[in-house]
Amino acid sequence: MDKVILKPRREESLLRYHPWVFSGAIAQIVGHPAEGDLVSVCSSDGRLLACGHYQVGSIAVRILSFDEDPTLPDFWERMLRRAFHLRDAYGLAVSETTNCYRLVHGEGDGLPGLIVDYYNGVCVMQAHSVGMFRAKSAICEALKAVYGGRLKAVYDKSSGTAPFKAGLELVDGYLWKADGYVASEESVLENGRRFLVNWQEGQKTGFFLDQRENRAAVGRLSQGRRVLNLFCYTGGFSVYALAGGAVHVDSVDSSQRAMDMVDRNVALNGFTPEQHTSHCCDAIDFVKNIPEGAYDLIIVDPPAFAKHRGALKNALRAYQRLNAAAISKVAPGGFVFTFSCSQVVDKEAFALAVFSAAAETGRSVRILDRLNQPADHSVNIYHPEGEYLKGLLLYVE
Repeated sequence: MDKVILKPRREESLLRYHPWVFSGAIAQIVGHPAEGDLVSVCSSDGRLLACGHYQVGSIAVRILSFDEDPTLPDFWERMLRRAFHLRDAYGLAVSETTNCYRLVHGEGDGLPGLIVDYYNGVCVMQAHSVGMFRAKSAICEALKAVYGGRLKAVYDKSSGTAPFKAGLELVDGYLWKADGYVASEESVLENGRRFLVNWQEGQKTGFFLDQRENRAAVGRLSQGRRVLNLFCYTGGFSVYALAGGAVHVDSVDSSQRAMDMVDRNVALNGFTPEQHTSHCCDAIDFVKNIPEGAYDLIIVDPPAFAKHRGALKNALRAYQRLNAAAISKVAPGGFVFTFSCSQVVDKEAFALAVFSAAAETGRSVRILDRLNQPADHSVNIYHPEGEYLKGLLLYVE
């Protein structure tokens, strides 16, 4: 194993178990590691601190272990079993009402650069690093060992997430399928609601599992209300609102493919076209043009406006404009659920953007709850950067 030697006094973050080594902390690389190779990380005085995947960029090493040998044959199975046991302890892994969840959430499960989502027997993985991409066959075998006969297929969807490097065949496809399995879509249960998930054509791994508990909160507040779901994707919030007794739900997204799936999910749960309307158009234009007071509950769940720090300022302005439009249009006594999934936008910056939006409208606004990601999107206490989803539940008078 090649070796990364740190500069003096640059080992403090690893001693606090932070799972990244930044390139600026490195004094010397002993050997010639290729991107994705396992390397050991040592302090300036030669102490072994950790080992992980080497990569080219500002994050030079993603730590896999501080005390175990990731070259051992059972490493991947042990790590995936740990992740499974956490979900099992939380009541997700074996549930009569929910059969979809995140099994691996990168650093939150000690596997930086790896995402694995479970959909009723199908595991969909995304590698965000070359090291994880090169380990995908071993990860697939470990998933088969963990799930046994419950596993129907393992699908790799890393073409949009793994860094482009010469020699990597970034083509999505099945790593394994049980005999006779042919589906590219599953009907899954989430809190008793049914959703169709298409991992081949859908965004991310096919469904936004991180909003499960926030969708349930929308359902609890939808009774007798007119609901607007902006950036609805495949209609998760819309189905919960209808199930919660909404008078009518309007779903808005710019993707016709997403809107087609919304209509299918609404019908799958037994609701009629009279209860729900799909609008394939720009969500920001839609909310700007609706009459004031047309909705009693508005959900604002846009895609990430900032994927890097250089886009932060523009993203905060976009959040402010969007939330000002929603707050100004919701009926008196109405609710606004607003979210940001941009990792570089922290809770304080997002709350300030929403505060500025509320002040711009001049309306009386109260924060009823602060919202975040669920337990299966676990956050390593030593890696607070893993807490990416933040939201606010607002009451507008």
